[in-house]
Amino acid sequence: MTTLLETGLFLLLPILSGVTDQGPLAGGETTYVIPKQQSADRGAFSFPATNLSLTRRAKFFAGNSFFQNAWVTAPASTAARDGLGPIFNTMSCQSCHIKDGRGRPPRPGEDMVSMLVRISSRTGPDGLGEHARRGIVPHAVYGDQIQNHAVAGVKAEATVRLEWIEEDGRYADGTKYELRRPAISFDAPAYGPIDDETLRSARVAPALIGIGLLDTIPEATLRAPADPEDADEDGISGRLNEVWDVEAQAWAPGRFGWKAEQPSVRQQVAAAFNGDIGITSSVFPVDALSDAQRELVQVPDGGRPEVSPEILERVTFYCKTLAVPGRRSHDDPFILEGAELFRRAGCHTCHVPSLVTGDDPDFPELSGQTIQPYTDLLLHNMGPGLADDRPVFGASGSEWRTPPLWSIGLVYLVNQHTNYLHDGRARSLEEAILWHGGEAEAAKETFRNFPSLERRKLVAFLKSL
Repeated sequence: MTTLLETGLFLLLPILSGVTDQGPLAGGETTYVIPKQQSADRGAFSFPATNLSLTRRAKFFAGNSFFQNAWVTAPASTAARDGLGPIFNTMSCQSCHIKDGRGRPPRPGEDMVSMLVRISSRTGPDGLGEHARRGIVPHAVYGDQIQNHAVAGVKAEATVRLEWIEEDGRYADGTKYELRRPAISFDAPAYGPIDDETLRSARVAPALIGIGLLDTIPEATLRAPADPEDADEDGISGRLNEVWDVEAQAWAPGRFGWKAEQPSVRQQVAAAFNGDIGITSSVFPVDALSDAQRELVQVPDGGRPEVSPEILERVTFYCKTLAVPGRRSHDDPFILEGAELFRRAGCHTCHVPSLVTGDDPDFPELSGQTIQPYTDLLLHNMGPGLADDRPVFGASGSEWRTPPLWSIGLVYLVNQHTNYLHDGRARSLEEAILWHGGEAEAAKETFRNFPSLERRKLVAFLKSL
């Protein structure tokens, strides 16, 4: 929905159930509230945190330039941006996170750009070192991610072919719906066969808004609702993914990635540089190549590391200080009734409406903010329908991190599509809900049994976030 916000409307309005609505300030004081005389536009995910000083805004826009511009093959006159590849998925951060938003599966005849495929083997040798810590067994040749592009003189790993398997269903009122799941295969693998036993999982790029706020939530806040043994017997057993912090050389709670496999925005950014663009950094100083591909290192690089500490810090700053857009029509009676239905279905148990960030002396703008991300950042078993059978650290093949819902209603405006879930299989919010299983089976069934009008109200509430 794109109803205009009333600037300065910061009253706390009661939702029908008695749950407190925080008003339009989804990101606390960092929120970009759309001016009264305007409507949201395609740039809605790209504003700096509202409470950044002018000096800090200059730093934000400096980071934005490195986020947007393409990296090139070394050697090049643009020394600060050379070192692409030798194999890669994309040439810039913006190519995946288009307008800082959500990626999608390729349409028929399109190249795969804002989506990639993670892979791993079912079995492997002992002594896997870093990969053993990650809870995966990389493919002996292709590693843990298929890179479908390469620099001149080098072969891309493979072309990904994505097909859709469709299945029918019905709401309790008899209304038909259709779901689809992806089937992934590889054409022209350049470095040897990829057998059918190779685990594969398609992932679209998530939206980046508000990730700095999520990075600032205290660990104790994340652990408080975790109930891995379902001690309260409510059927919900969320838990933190314990992941490896490369720079600290220690275990840390996972926060980012579809399976919460990264502990911080900084490591997420560095990992994307390394795996997606083929750019080394102080965090990941070695190209993401398997031993079988080491001859590729003969290709000229852009220095060691290829992204300087200064540029890595600027891009991280940019990502951490992207503003969350304010909510739209949050006080509309139709929306408030949808919020009550969201609560009645039990969606709020995992999609926790409100959290409070901690203190970060490097980012005072993000500190002490009451935010509305609609996530607990915990892993939940989502059942066999969404399972990719590919574990990452402590996350099993059927577990996924609860994705934030803030600004999900702006995805179509910003990114011109309505593809949801980790692999973009859902073509609407309704389909996304209907894929829920496992711990969310009861919530899904409640939604499926709602009459048409109540389903519309709940979805309208989601679009207001």
